[in-house]
Amino acid sequence: MHARFQQWLISFVVLGTLVLSGCSAQQAATPPDASASASATTPAASTLPPRASAELAALPRLNGKATVTMTVKGSPIVIEVDGTNAPITAGNFVDLVRRGVYDGLVFHRVVRDPEPFVVQGGDPQSKDPNFPPAGLGTGSFVDPETQETRYIPLEIVPQGTNQPIYGKTLEEAGNVSKVPKLKHRRGAVAMARSSAPNSASAQFYFALADLQFLDGNYAVFGYVTQGMDVVDKIQQGDRIESAEVTSGLDNLKQPAGQAQSSSSPSPAGAASDSQP
Repeated sequence: MHARFQQWLISFVVLGTLVLSGCSAQQAATPPDASASASATTPAASTLPPRASAELAALPRLNGKATVTMTVKGSPIVIEVDGTNAPITAGNFVDLVRRGVYDGLVFHRVVRDPEPFVVQGGDPQSKDPNFPPAGLGTGSFVDPETQETRYIPLEIVPQGTNQPIYGKTLEEAGNVSKVPKLKHRRGAVAMARSSAPNSASAQFYFALADLQFLDGNYAVFGYVTQGMDVVDKIQQGDRIESAEVTSGLDNLKQPAGQAQSSSSPSPAGAASDSQP
């Protein structure tokens, strides 16, 4: 059954890419079965320079672990966020939680058939109840202070090392084992992105099953430790009532010159406009 599912998934990726790339100027942030064409505002893998240490230093970083509690339908989902093995990806997520970006956002994509796959949310556009549901999956976080979209690089630490690989899948990086430290087991929390490896921003997904075929291609940054039964009941259109950093906020390190300890939510950035 799993082999048949993977074969179906691969076929759907190819078909979805061909169809959507011909009709959309935006690119959805998504695990691989529903990708769209690249937006003019989405960085393409071929145009991004190598991520220098200075560029990484401009992003929030989580040194160690933190705990985030999301409330959905009045019930908590507790996430252990792993900044030890995904410092930039985890730092981005914790920073967005701290800002209140996820409060009120919709889970716009839920895939359980033919087998459990993912529950995806975090598109800032979904805070607007009048935003067309069909357009969700294309939004990113825009920093309200700079009015710039924040993208983070694909960040994966291979097993047997402590050094992240940035901007490449493990296969593209020539990693022999292609096995990351943080795997897509049931309950994994990972960043959704378009086909461009450095296009993740705010959207994330919960893995509803062990998804080994995603390992090394998408950045896992934590795991659900309590409330997986709540995740299992999420339906498309359900909202995140609240998200709070309940421990480990002191491990979040902001770029130089930015506020470190403020816990009051900043406005969630709207998605970047579609460019033809």
